[in-house]
Amino acid sequence: MSVNNKNLKWTIIGGGNGGQSVAGHLGLMGFSVKLYDIIPETVEKINEQGGIFLEGIVNGFGKVELATNNIEEALKDTDIIMIIVPSLAHKEIAKMCAPHLVDGQIVFLHPGATFGALAFHKIIEDEDCNANVIIAESNTLIYACRLIEPGRARILGVKDRILVAALPANETDRVVKILNAAYKEVEAAENVMVTSFDNTNPIVHPTTTLLCTGLVESNRDWLFYWDGFTPSIGSFLEELDQERIAVGNALGLNLITCKKQYELEYGVCEDTLEQAVKNTQAYAEIKGQHSLNTRYILEDIPMGLLPLASMGKLLGVPVERMETVIRFCEYFLHKDFSSNGRTVENLGLENMTADEIMEFVKTGKKLKCNNQ
Repeated sequence: MSVNNKNLKWTIIGGGNGGQSVAGHLGLMGFSVKLYDIIPETVEKINEQGGIFLEGIVNGFGKVELATNNIEEALKDTDIIMIIVPSLAHKEIAKMCAPHLVDGQIVFLHPGATFGALAFHKIIEDEDCNANVIIAESNTLIYACRLIEPGRARILGVKDRILVAALPANETDRVVKILNAAYKEVEAAENVMVTSFDNTNPIVHPTTTLLCTGLVESNRDWLFYWDGFTPSIGSFLEELDQERIAVGNALGLNLITCKKQYELEYGVCEDTLEQAVKNTQAYAEIKGQHSLNTRYILEDIPMGLLPLASMGKLLGVPVERMETVIRFCEYFLHKDFSSNGRTVENLGLENMTADEIMEFVKTGKKLKCNNQ
């Protein structure tokens, strides 16, 4: 597989905001691109146009060789399978992909949410997939973007850096070099624990949404990252963020704060998280929701905050704020996130020590006593 030219063949799984933005931009850069989505109208429109129109800070028309509803067709003869779907769909996507994966392919969860690569690995293993593939994940989506309509997307901002790691970690440098053929912004993280803990959506999204219920359930338009971030909410989020960092520290990870991430990804340097968020231009146009049934809770709790809290409890790290936010979201939405989300148990990490977990993400191998 060449890493320095346009010969790489990409398949994008997911035709939403991120999927169409990435597919269009890769096509605009001259790469061979296929796109898979479950919505027939999306597939038909992209095939009719022959690609995707982009506007915003990236302008032009990106050729898409094929859009399809057939997963086998999408995965055939491709080098990189980039999965850009809500993490709630990762399990189903993994099951769909498992029979069709072949040796040498890279499965890239973009982003992986929290422990996405671990979850994907566990699922295809349970599906008896024997293909020698590398599973990688990023900490975040490279774009701030919105879908205008099928076949037309707006890219509002491109992050200055995103972190990527592979499972096992000894494949990370190779994966990053391949992704750099399209995205120079991709940087290697030490392992998938770093990329998972560097995902700060669970810190920023659920609590802000919950504490802005009055705005959410009003009839007025509001801006999530402007109206939603008050000094008190920002202060609480910084304390919540410290719990994330503490859990990471228990695994030996040297993490940066959420506020520092805004500096590295968007060049925004401010004294508080509230100020950093409000001065991130790429987020200026993003409107707030009008229902609590939003991905900011429905996804970022079970696929984000819950696994962080579960890991904290396994390692004996206090996560009271995380548990409080999870519980309140369950109460407000009358949903059981705790039984259905990602936990150390359903990731196959229960009863493991911090050292054993880190050895697994480095080598891809578990001790036999923990693999029973």
